[in-house]
Amino acid sequence: MRTLRIAAGAEAASLAVLLGNLLTTHTQAVSALIGPLHGTAYLAVIAAAAMIPAAPPGTRWRAAVPGVGGLLALRRIGDRCRAGGPPRPGAM
Repeated sequence: MRTLRIAAGAEAASLAVLLGNLLTTHTQAVSALIGPLHGTAYLAVIAAAAMIPAAPPGTRWRAAVPGVGGLLALRRIGDRCRAGGPPRPGAM
């Protein structure tokens, strides 16, 4: 779950940087550096969500949403925890 949190943060932050760059200076160097980072974070979110053994239904599909999928998946997992769902193995 910690890996999903880190990857979700990196995915959202890199998207914000890419959009900020697009709306302001559109510097090629920023796009070349942050673009692959964003893609890697996106794939890491999908892989991390797939590796959570007792993830609530729909978590893995939410993780596949580009840009904010990690945050959606974390919210889904958090909603299940607050609702008093069954304990998950390996949860923090």
